[in-house]
Amino acid sequence: MGFNAVLVCFLIFAAGQSQLPKSQLPELGRPTTEKDELPTFSFEPYFLGKWNFEWEAPEGVFGSSGLIKGTTVYKALDGKFFEAETEARGPDGAYKQKEIIAYHKDNKVMSRHVTDSRGFSFMQIGRVGGDLGGYFNVYYESSPFTYKGKSIRIKSTMRLLSPVSYRVQTTVSVDGGPFMNYAMPWWQKEVPGTK
Repeated sequence: MGFNAVLVCFLIFAAGQSQLPKSQLPELGRPTTEKDELPTFSFEPYFLGKWNFEWEAPEGVFGSSGLIKGTTVYKALDGKFFEAETEARGPDGAYKQKEIIAYHKDNKVMSRHVTDSRGFSFMQIGRVGGDLGGYFNVYYESSPFTYKGKSIRIKSTMRLLSPVSYRVQTTVSVDGGPFMNYAMPWWQKEVPGTK
């Protein structure tokens, strides 16, 4: 096969492949400085779609220790509002979570109301920050809520490390005690045509 035929076959193949999502951070072509401004995080291109996760959860107020696997699907509702629906299965069986998320870009603040099928719901608010080195963070803190007769508070740090993966560091306080680590699961975005 001649060079032109190989080139045509490659171009046809490449055109049929999906593009991976791109970073929201600028490519400056130079090292960053303290004068460089962090761009505003855009929710839609990052989150919308289906994400898969695995979580090696410790034993605690939410259930037995063991592997939790599931999916989270993010959808746009209207303007600043979004929805996330999670379906998961762990050592104590299946459960679902539904989140209503509000993102105020100008103030770099997100809030979310989470309802869990295991019998609890809570509200979180968080600041959106980042680093020109390549990632954004959302620092959430929850309102106190009651579950199984215990007063619970949750702090969650979402580390948006690439356009197709994020990690959540969760700490939980029970009855006013210290915030204890509740593991750091990964979410991986499903990108059509990449598997």
